Amino acid sequence: MSATMNTKIENSVDATRGQPLADRVLARKDELEMALADCSPHEQGLRIEIETALATVYQLMTGDLAHLPSVVARDLNSWLERNKHLAQPAHYSRAA
Repeated sequence: MSATMNTKIENSVDATRGQPLADRVLARKDELEMALADCSPHEQGLRIEIETALATVYQLMTGDLAHLPSVVARDLNSWLERNKHLAQPAHYSRAA
């Protein structure tokens, strides 16, 4: 039996699949906030994309996250899918 290391890179959207939507959104929001803090001044395009994604999710996260209205839940799910790969290594190479 051989031991192999799993080298697949997963983001929080993939890693948290099956968990409550609010938890998945909060995890991705935290990732994007950290990515924004790590952006260099030379990554202006990426910085704008992250700031836009965060501004959008901040507006959607008002109210009780434990009891999301269906419209808000749909929008949060769409936000997760739209920003699934934002600020990940493949994204950097695409923007370069």
